[in-house]
Amino acid sequence: MSKDQVNVLNALDSAQTQWYHFTAIIISGMGFFTDAYDLFCISLVTKLLGRIYYHVEGSPKPGSLPPNVSSAVNGVAFCGTLSGQLFFGWLGDKLGRKKVYGLTLVLMVVCSIASGLSFGHEPKAVMGTLCFFRFWLGFGIGGDYPLSATIMSEYANKRTRGAFIAAVFAMQGFGILGGGIFAIIISSIFEARFKAPPYAVDPVGFTVPQADYVWRIILMFGALPAALTYYWRLKMPETARYTALVAKDLNQAASDMSKVLHVDIEAEPKQAEKISQEKGKEYGLFSNEFRRRHGLHLLGTAITWFLLDIAFYSQNLFQKDIFSAIGWIPPAKTMSAIGEVFKIARAQTLIALCSTVPGYWFTVALIDTMGRFVIQLMGFFFMTVFMFALAIPYHYWIQKAHLIGFVVLYSLTFFFANFGPNATTFVVPAEIFPARFRSTCHGISAAAGKLGAMVGAFGFLYLAQNKDKTKTDAGFPPGIGVKNSLIVLGVINCLGFLFTFLVPESKGKSLEEMSGENEDLQEEGSTSGVAKV
Repeated sequence: MSKDQVNVLNALDSAQTQWYHFTAIIISGMGFFTDAYDLFCISLVTKLLGRIYYHVEGSPKPGSLPPNVSSAVNGVAFCGTLSGQLFFGWLGDKLGRKKVYGLTLVLMVVCSIASGLSFGHEPKAVMGTLCFFRFWLGFGIGGDYPLSATIMSEYANKRTRGAFIAAVFAMQGFGILGGGIFAIIISSIFEARFKAPPYAVDPVGFTVPQADYVWRIILMFGALPAALTYYWRLKMPETARYTALVAKDLNQAASDMSKVLHVDIEAEPKQAEKISQEKGKEYGLFSNEFRRRHGLHLLGTAITWFLLDIAFYSQNLFQKDIFSAIGWIPPAKTMSAIGEVFKIARAQTLIALCSTVPGYWFTVALIDTMGRFVIQLMGFFFMTVFMFALAIPYHYWIQKAHLIGFVVLYSLTFFFANFGPNATTFVVPAEIFPARFRSTCHGISAAAGKLGAMVGAFGFLYLAQNKDKTKTDAGFPPGIGVKNSLIVLGVINCLGFLFTFLVPESKGKSLEEMSGENEDLQEEGSTSGVAKV
């Protein structure tokens, strides 16, 4: 710790783990629980939407969403998220973390409810309003990324900061799990209460009118955890680092943190003078000085997040083939519409329990021991290995006799994504940039990730297309499209491994040490004649 470190920041860095740390994790983490629930619950009900609104009377098959509608319903929230990450990231540095933090929750609550109330009788009207509200839902979700990460990093002590930030992000796993469990409960209730008669053999008979309530309830439930957290977000004080280093009000920062830490912290006059003299002499975002100090760091955090999300979201799209092949999701014509929601939710819940959630919490447990750099390298390395192990002998794995091995390797790619770059790409941008740029730079990095998610979603669908519609005995597409897709994903993970070397290790260091703000204070003190404290 620099001897010039401001007292209040020194107190935060050296503070013992206290109840306020866990309170901050819960308050920030519930936002991420809601984010994950809202983003991923749409995949549980897209098939139901097709059966309700796009079934053709007299058709022997259940309806399905047209490709363009399906892409819009699934992808519009990503577009909103990307926009929200950039806008709220910038706004969080301009106005303060706390002033903006509640606004993101308001957007999520209102738009979650509005998504479920999507109005109209014609399919175009329902899908149009659904896409409109999901864009703005994504906009609010996007704001939660930089703000939650920045707030948690600025509240935490330096010994366990990585675990605290990773714990906030790990709530995403519980959000995915919670979405699956809630969909199982709702679909079970409706299936038992409004089950189609056993003699109904036409697909229309399997889609009872009450099925329209199922998807609406599932989407609207996402408003509840966000609403429950709103009051506590308003009660949080502004972070001391923003108040001291950006707003330049050292007395207010000391007062706020004295209440939080339950200790007396005084702002020394010499420290306050040094902070105030620095105002107006700082380099700007994307200035030559910023590029010299942090240009490669920002490139590293943005590119690694971009590459990760191409691979991560592409993997998610392939799940439906695996679920169908191992019998978790039978053919649609054998199930009622509500029963299909149950089967899809059950499959997602099993994957979350066995792979997604454990991966997140391995990162929480080990990030401050192993370090961010090692975990990210390890994650990209094993994701590369498993992708190539699936792709090169693809025709061997997709036979029914070897399907269990395929599923195990495929699940391990999810485990090492979460015990790896899916967590560290969220943590590192909240630690290595100066306080006045921290939220903006995290928003830029996160937006690059969402751009990767969109590239992955549409790119994978294009690469995996195959004109030969026959299936192997395991139910997988036999052609070269999926195999080539897995090879491409392996190459992308390998590139992520290489670009990780642009990202510095922040384990055990203060935020000011990582960002160079300690050195800036020393230079200001030496040039102005202010004594060291």
